[in-house]
Amino acid sequence: MARVDERRQAYASYKEDVQRRGKPFYPYAMFHDTVMSVVVVAVIVALACIWYFDSNEEPGEEGAGILGPRYTEKADPGTISFIPRPDWYFFFLFYLLRIFKWPESVILATIGVPTILLILLISLPFLDRRRERRPLRRPVAVVAGVLVMISMGVLTYKGGTVREALGATAAEIDTWFQRNNLPEEARPGAEFFAETCTQCHTYLGSGSANLGAPDLSAVGATGRNVEAFIQIMREGPGAMPSFATQPEENLRAIAVFLEASKGPGGG
Repeated sequence: MARVDERRQAYASYKEDVQRRGKPFYPYAMFHDTVMSVVVVAVIVALACIWYFDSNEEPGEEGAGILGPRYTEKADPGTISFIPRPDWYFFFLFYLLRIFKWPESVILATIGVPTILLILLISLPFLDRRRERRPLRRPVAVVAGVLVMISMGVLTYKGGTVREALGATAAEIDTWFQRNNLPEEARPGAEFFAETCTQCHTYLGSGSANLGAPDLSAVGATGRNVEAFIQIMREGPGAMPSFATQPEENLRAIAVFLEASKGPGGG
């Protein structure tokens, strides 16, 4: 009962203070919010106008103004080597996808962890109803908040600086031919493979394993022939995209390379 009476007295004191010194939401708070919104929109419009009128239609640095160029290089709708990246404030979530592997735990990274943390944050005022708000008297909340900020900072930094697979170099391709004893007619396919397929697949340590894509260093030992590999690339099974729009000669060259890839000492 003593605690209930204490809360009632505190609430009554709060209401008296509001009556004595408080201001209603309308028009005071609404006026302040309106003025601040107008200022923010005006700043955005001003920056957009400066950027537009200070630059020209030449792409890149030739047409750049003080806020950057109006256009960069034209987008290539047919590219298959583009690596999409999120905005900086999603880098922490982007890096979680490199920790939780596809497909077993990717749902946990994209939905599970953020949702659990959001539910805990929303429920915190209902779970902790103590009147004490001084940080030194709330060690658990302070430590949890600091750990969250450090974790998001580290994940954001890692997500922003992570090195993506951009294809294998000519020296790595030469290493493939030496270690896997590949025939020279497989070289065009190896070059196409290095440019496109190493974004998801690995080959003798080169490339990046994404979306559960397997290593293809010894895929030729599975017994598939060239036509079977072409069919796989056209159909795009599972999480693999379809490459049916690629020229037939490119698909066949890659298939020849994969058919010859029977592991170290193979060929």
